[in-house]
Amino acid sequence: MKTATIRLTAPLQSYGNQASFNQRTSDNYPSKSAVVGIIAAALGYRRDDARILQLNNLLFAVRIEQSGNMMTEFQTVEYQKSSTKTARKLTYREFIQDAVFMVAIGSDNDHEIEKIVSALKHPKFQLYLGRRSNPPAGPLMIETYDEENPLQVLEKLSWQAEPWYQKRLRAPKFLTRIIADAELNPENNITMIKDKVGSFNQKNRYYQYRPVIIRKKIELDNLEYKSSTDLKTDLDYWSFV
Repeated sequence: MKTATIRLTAPLQSYGNQASFNQRTSDNYPSKSAVVGIIAAALGYRRDDARILQLNNLLFAVRIEQSGNMMTEFQTVEYQKSSTKTARKLTYREFIQDAVFMVAIGSDNDHEIEKIVSALKHPKFQLYLGRRSNPPAGPLMIETYDEENPLQVLEKLSWQAEPWYQKRLRAPKFLTRIIADAELNPENNITMIKDKVGSFNQKNRYYQYRPVIIRKKIELDNLEYKSSTDLKTDLDYWSFV
């Protein structure tokens, strides 16, 4: 098996969950459907391309490196209520600010991963993290690993948060979690989430359920930590689980 890690960071990210048009909320980590969308854009697939569904077969895991802060944006939307009258209403959109996530995708087909990595480095279409207003903060940082699945890679990978964020923690360990495809560790408790791509077609966009595991209490070494008896902890050690 070949696995590729992708570091996702930007001033704003948004990974929509089940919500109405008036209020679009966001999960606090990238959904598999969002990452499939990023890969499809890089490969040059259009929204109704049948090859997108094949990307659902990629093994997937994500680790929260830097949780960021949730922001709610207000938008005024105009729509035609009748042929003579235009109506307006207030809508709400959630965004994650200053977050960092490590995504890992894997496949037994090494060529498929190599093709995806090449496309992500030279994308056909513009990449964005959840919404068109959220471009990545520069070129994506990508690494590949042989003979390891996405969960194994993320369990061993060093902490990938920004240095300033690691310094703020002022604790020797960072506690986070990994969300991964259930087949990567079927012995763990399994839950169902709705982020498997059914269709990206704008007239018939829908998602399906898939089984996942959530690995809690993943401890990562904080290499920026400097022990001092008079330093106070800026961030809550347990707040990222």
